[in-house]
Amino acid sequence: MTAPSARPAKPPRTPWLAISFLAFVAITVWVVLGLAPDFERTIANLGQAGEIFSEFWPPQFSFFDRTIDPIIETFQMAVIASVIGCGIALPVAFLASRVSAPNAVVFWIDRSVLSVVRSIPDVLYALIFVAALSVGPLPGVLALILFSVGVVAKLLSETVDGVDRGPIEAARATGARHTQVVASGVLPQVLPNYVAYALYTFELNVRASAVVGFVGAGGIGLLLETQRRFFNYDRVALVVLELFLMVVVIEFISERLRRRLT
Repeated sequence: MTAPSARPAKPPRTPWLAISFLAFVAITVWVVLGLAPDFERTIANLGQAGEIFSEFWPPQFSFFDRTIDPIIETFQMAVIASVIGCGIALPVAFLASRVSAPNAVVFWIDRSVLSVVRSIPDVLYALIFVAALSVGPLPGVLALILFSVGVVAKLLSETVDGVDRGPIEAARATGARHTQVVASGVLPQVLPNYVAYALYTFELNVRASAVVGFVGAGGIGLLLETQRRFFNYDRVALVVLELFLMVVVIEFISERLRRRLT
């Protein structure tokens, strides 16, 4: 009769958990105190805010005809930016992973460039392109392309880092070139994730295309900002309602597709 196995020894207690918690609390308190709102001013402005919000309802549905073309343009911007951006992000992601990068130099250069691309907000990209190319959908598309590259390349490169190394070693054992190893040993493993990330990015681009429009980069955002400037809040409410319905429908379809793929 075998003796029962002894329980494993408890790991020694370390002060790092308590130190980390205290640091988190201290930083949170510091942020709250630094950003403390002016409650007196906020309460004084509640009446004015109530008057403004009352002008949002009911929406001016007679304005719907003028929103059709901008809504279509917003959808087109999101589609073009997603297709081009996700297409560029695929090789960029492979170069940003230690598993699939050809060498350390390429890996670090690609990672550095990708960090710069991701660090700049899409609205700032739109401002730069609007200043360079004037108002219109093209600056918005270019801004969303860079935004898409940053999102998909980051997510996909982390997925590549966690792939099974067996198919990669098998491809290398046959004498395959580096590109062949990536195509046969890495791409099939991450392809479902890549498609899911692309669909998710398309959702983000639909929302972002409305935001970049505020700075003149085309789409429904440009119309929304124009109506806001003229205090046509009932028209603003209609545009917001249309955006909400479009995003909900696209998100519902995209989520169903992602579930089937992953």
